[in-house]
Amino acid sequence: MSRRPGNPARRFADGGSLPFVGSMHSKSRSSPLLSIGLLVVGAILLIGYLYSGSGGRTSDREALGNAEGGVSCTSEVQRAIPILKKAYGDSMRKVLHVGPDTCLAVSSLLKEEDTEAWGVEPYDLDDVSANCKSLVRKGLVRVADIKFPLPYRAKSFSLVVVSDALDYLSPKYLNKTLPELARVSADGLVIFSGHPGQQRVKVAEMSKFGRPAKFRSSSWWTRYFVQIGLQVNEPAIKKFEQASLKKSYKPACQVFHLQSHD
Repeated sequence: MSRRPGNPARRFADGGSLPFVGSMHSKSRSSPLLSIGLLVVGAILLIGYLYSGSGGRTSDREALGNAEGGVSCTSEVQRAIPILKKAYGDSMRKVLHVGPDTCLAVSSLLKEEDTEAWGVEPYDLDDVSANCKSLVRKGLVRVADIKFPLPYRAKSFSLVVVSDALDYLSPKYLNKTLPELARVSADGLVIFSGHPGQQRVKVAEMSKFGRPAKFRSSSWWTRYFVQIGLQVNEPAIKKFEQASLKKSYKPACQVFHLQSHD
C-alpha cells in the first residue's frame, strides 16, 4: 500500500529530515540569524502547502465553468425567469425544466410567487448539494433518460423549459425527444440552446454525456422544427422580445418558443 507523502516544509522546518540540516543546527547558537531564517522559510513553505491543499483551489464545478468560458444555458434560464413570466404569464404556474443542473433551475423557479416547478436531470447526479438531494426526495427532481418517453401524462405541465440537453442529442434521438417534450406541455415549449462556435470541455463531456455538444444554427433549428411538425409560438416570441428589450436582457444562448401539440 502506498504511503502518503509527508509535508516537506515541515521536515525542513524541524531540521531533522535532511542530512545537512543537522550540521547547520549545531552552529545555530553561534549564528542565531541562520536559525531564524530557516524557521521563516519553513513557515512560508508550510503555509503554501496548506493553502494549495484546501481553499486555494477552485472546486471542480468552478474549474469546469471557467474552462467552458462561463457559458451555461441552465444559468441563462435562471436569468431569464422574469422575462419568461412576462411572456407566458399564467402559463408559468406549472413548469417542468429539463436539463443538466436542473436542481438550480427548479430552486430558482420555486422562489417565484404562484409557481410550481419540477425537473428532469438527463444524466447521473454526482456530488449534489443538500438542497438538490431534498428536491429528489420530494419527487420534484428525477433522473430520466430523455431519449425515451417521459413518465408524465399529456399536458402535465403548462410550460416545459429545456436547456443544455438537446445539444448532445443526434437527430435520431431528437426525433423522439422533442415531440415528447411538446406532448407533456399544455401552453408551450421553450428551448435554450448554445450558439455555434461555443466550446465545451471535451473530456468532461465524453465522460458524462457520451458525446461532445454540437451547437446548431438558428436556421438549422427552424428547419428541423418544421420537419418534425412543431410550430413556432409567434405570440410568445413577440412578448419575450418586448420584455427583453424593456429589461435590457440579451440572452447568451439561443431561445426558441414552440407550441404544444394539440
